[in-house]
Amino acid sequence: MVGSAGFLLGFFVLLRFAVPYGFLYNVLMTDILLQTKLYIPVTRRGLVARSGLLARLDAGLHGRFTLISAPAGFGKTTLVSAWLDAVARPCAWLSVDAGDADPARFLAYFTAALQTIAPELGKTVLALLQSSPLPPTESILAVLLNDIAAIPHEFIFVLDDYHMIDAPPVDEALAFLLAHQPPQLHLVMTTREDPNLPLARLRVRGQLTELRAADLRFTLAETAVFLNQMMGLNLAQEDVAALEARTEGWIAGLQLAALSMQGQQDVSEFIQSFSGSHRFVLDYLVEEVLHQQPERVQRFLLQTAVLNQLTGPLCNALTGEDDGQEILEALERANLFVVPLDNERRWYRYHHLFADLLRQRLPQNMAEGEVAALHGRASQWYEDNGLELEAFHHAAVAHDVARAARLIAGGGLPLYFRGEAVPVRQWLASLPQAEFEARPALWVTYASVLTMTGRLHDNIEETLQAAEAALPKADHDDTTADLHGQIAANRAMLGIVKNEVDKIITQSRRALELLHPNNVPMRTTTTWTLGYAYQVQGNRAAASQAYAETIAQSQKSGNIMTEIAATTCLGQIQEAENQPHQAMATFQRVLQLVGDPPWPAACEACGLGRIHYHWNDLETAEQYGH
Repeated sequence: MVGSAGFLLGFFVLLRFAVPYGFLYNVLMTDILLQTKLYIPVTRRGLVARSGLLARLDAGLHGRFTLISAPAGFGKTTLVSAWLDAVARPCAWLSVDAGDADPARFLAYFTAALQTIAPELGKTVLALLQSSPLPPTESILAVLLNDIAAIPHEFIFVLDDYHMIDAPPVDEALAFLLAHQPPQLHLVMTTREDPNLPLARLRVRGQLTELRAADLRFTLAETAVFLNQMMGLNLAQEDVAALEARTEGWIAGLQLAALSMQGQQDVSEFIQSFSGSHRFVLDYLVEEVLHQQPERVQRFLLQTAVLNQLTGPLCNALTGEDDGQEILEALERANLFVVPLDNERRWYRYHHLFADLLRQRLPQNMAEGEVAALHGRASQWYEDNGLELEAFHHAAVAHDVARAARLIAGGGLPLYFRGEAVPVRQWLASLPQAEFEARPALWVTYASVLTMTGRLHDNIEETLQAAEAALPKADHDDTTADLHGQIAANRAMLGIVKNEVDKIITQSRRALELLHPNNVPMRTTTTWTLGYAYQVQGNRAAASQAYAETIAQSQKSGNIMTEIAATTCLGQIQEAENQPHQAMATFQRVLQLVGDPPWPAACEACGLGRIHYHWNDLETAEQYGH
């Protein structure tokens, strides 16, 4: 039924169509996510008992949300992981980082974390997150909330280091989740700054438990236990009191001070001279701690500071040595600010504050080229181990344009179809003109990413023209021909936005003529764009044939969203041809593809409500109309 502007307006516009690049990826999100972000940090032995705080966390389970908000170094993560050891509820954990600012990536990780306690949950959500364009976030969240509501037991979800995200769309998604939160879920957040969430509303309703820096500070008694029992310093009571007063119970400051005092001749004199703001003290003490380490450990700390997560083989790749695992374990035993990320002690990270300070010292100790080389070696290791997203990030930081461009291409499935469209776009936008002139294929990539992310105001056609001008003719070789095919495919998609049917047909045919046979995802979506143009023209036979080809290709490659799009279009044609039974079966197939329960836009795009209405089955028609 194209009389109402066809499938695009009846389906993709309902999905707030953002102009996709033209094809959908077929990689399950969970296959590319860093599983170490989902591990609950292992609780250290011999922690200072904090029974009062644990009791407050227990009491908070009667509400919706627990917020633990304090500056760096106040033991937020340690407290929560210790609490989870004792609480009798399953827990999902997500360690947030800056890359999670993209809503699709955040929701993919959120769903993957939920799957650690409910493995069957979230399959439809992950399928939706593979789509291009994405459905509205609220539609995805509705499916996710229904999945959560089906979990038969109460559980805890921890968002650790939420301050790493600065993205209003993610805040909005989380606010929506809190507003419709199933009773099984209790959300816990650790952060250095208050999130942009409706905290006042939760507070008034008695649904919010809060722990702040004043709550997390060590008391005098806890300071004495930590310094004398945990750190083995055997300080006099007046020295403990002086240090507690000077640090104001700041746990990281106490830990750094304790490490600095080990080996001091006159501890009391050191404590008396200990003063300054937290930042000044931290800089001073880290310097003291670093200087007390053997030279090889100091070098190891600086070389591996470029990593967000550490494992022995990766560290070896950066340092050129073979003792990475040994040093990591020694650092953990020495309480030198490394946090194990799994029970096997294979993966670690540095305490965030410690990592920040190490990175500040990199320019003071290494030339720019040496730091870039470290990122280059990290990129190579990640690529060798099948982690191309991380490999790209390090190549980009290393300013290795050739390597980053190769990693974006992804061996057939570009990175921007694996949750990295925004970082890739930002990196390309940062490149000087000379890089594009030296590598014309970058123009095509840039235009593709702009189209995929809906950046119409960036004048994509100008970018396509620049790519065309820089490339040799299409008959130069297969690679060049495929690039020209991608340019044509982009223009076909831009034609859909403006409803320029002749342009869609011309550019789609040109794309199919030039695209490499192995470029199946692009060819699949281009076949759909051609079918859409035929449908708008009223050429239902040609459109049906194009949709049938799209469906067959989509099923082979697993591109669920192109299959949904083509199947819905085919059902519209069957409905227009007065074939209600065939149309009903086709629309039912759409609902099977989008999952149970289906997201509302899919129901609206389907004609099931219309068909049952014409059959005078008003009750069923109304069900499909909601």
